Amino acid sequence: MKKDCVFCRIVGKELPSHLVYEDDKVSAFLDINPVSLGHTLIVPKEHYADLLQTPDEVAGHMMMVAKKISHSLEETVGADGFNLGLNNGETAGQVVDHLHLHVMPRFKNDGLKLWPGKQVDPENLEKIAKRMRSFIRKD
Repeated sequence: MKKDCVFCRIVGKELPSHLVYEDDKVSAFLDINPVSLGHTLIVPKEHYADLLQTPDEVAGHMMMVAKKISHSLEETVGADGFNLGLNNGETAGQVVDHLHLHVMPRFKNDGLKLWPGKQVDPENLEKIAKRMRSFIRKD
């Protein structure tokens, strides 16, 4: 736990939150700056700065919890769909230096636009895919 980390302080109950789920690995609470009603953050209890530092078991568990949160949001706020977001690094928009997964409920005609698409040459896509495959370890 890092003393200067806001999420560590929330997980440690030093700061208040609107907790919606907790187990031995993660806490989930409502975002104080939501993009939509019910926007929830899932945060590991151990401090990991980003996804690349996080053990696979914890990262996978976060996705299982995201599914539970999504089901609850369907029932409680009437969400029609969901976006999951993970900003990894400052360039990607990560503001808090503690891994967190956003569960953002979506509603018909909510006007929320998250990812503008760009046209890319298919040849470039294949070059990138080939390079990525060479770096990804097969366990």
